[in-house]
Amino acid sequence: MTNYQDINSKTIDSWVEEGWQWGIPVSHETYEAARKGQWNVLLTPTKPVPHAWFPDLSGKKVLGLASGGGQQMPIFAALGACCTVLDYSEKQLESERMVAQREGYNIEIVKADMTKPLPFEDETFDVIFHPVSNCYVEKVEPIFAEAYRVLKKGGVMLGGFDKDLMAIVDDEDQTKIRWSLPFNPLKNAEQMAYLESEDAGVQFSHTLEEQIGGQLKAGFTLTDLYEDTLGEGALHEMNITTFFATRAVKAD
Repeated sequence: MTNYQDINSKTIDSWVEEGWQWGIPVSHETYEAARKGQWNVLLTPTKPVPHAWFPDLSGKKVLGLASGGGQQMPIFAALGACCTVLDYSEKQLESERMVAQREGYNIEIVKADMTKPLPFEDETFDVIFHPVSNCYVEKVEPIFAEAYRVLKKGGVMLGGFDKDLMAIVDDEDQTKIRWSLPFNPLKNAEQMAYLESEDAGVQFSHTLEEQIGGQLKAGFTLTDLYEDTLGEGALHEMNITTFFATRAVKAD
């Protein structure tokens, strides 16, 4: 039986081939602008990450955790970071290779499943950049524990997360509640059948206790957060936030 992680890898590969917005690499012009200090990156759909959340990236070791696609890592490379990207989608990693070759920088590219122990030594990275992706995994707490392990003391993890709300509303009419929580298709055949009909991979809801509490239990200290909308649809038009981002620090 194919595990859900492999299903999601193949699903995202197909989305990238179809022009998925989170699989379109940055242009040469965007890369060059970043080299001149003009840049922004996203953890959530629309709101740029505050520059104050980052240390000076020159010479810093940055891990893009489930961050393939050639959208954020090229920016960090342009700012002088030593970049590693881990993703389970081959198409997302192909984009990373393409941009690195086009712009002439080095990046370590790792195809791996983030639900498994990360293939890095303890205290390897200064920064972990983790855009919205936990919605594709059943259990998030082990991911935070592994992130804490591979982060250097004093390092920061910047993460983007999906609120439970996105799991319960109807896709066609976001003003209607369709599903009860938790949304876990591994335990609910109706939910799995729905996701299959929508070519949506295998997705899960997660509570704030899991997303924020999981970071705290791993040992992180949260220093800031913000909320964001999807950028389209009824909830966005009503200014109902459905995503959030956090800045977490591993104590010295």
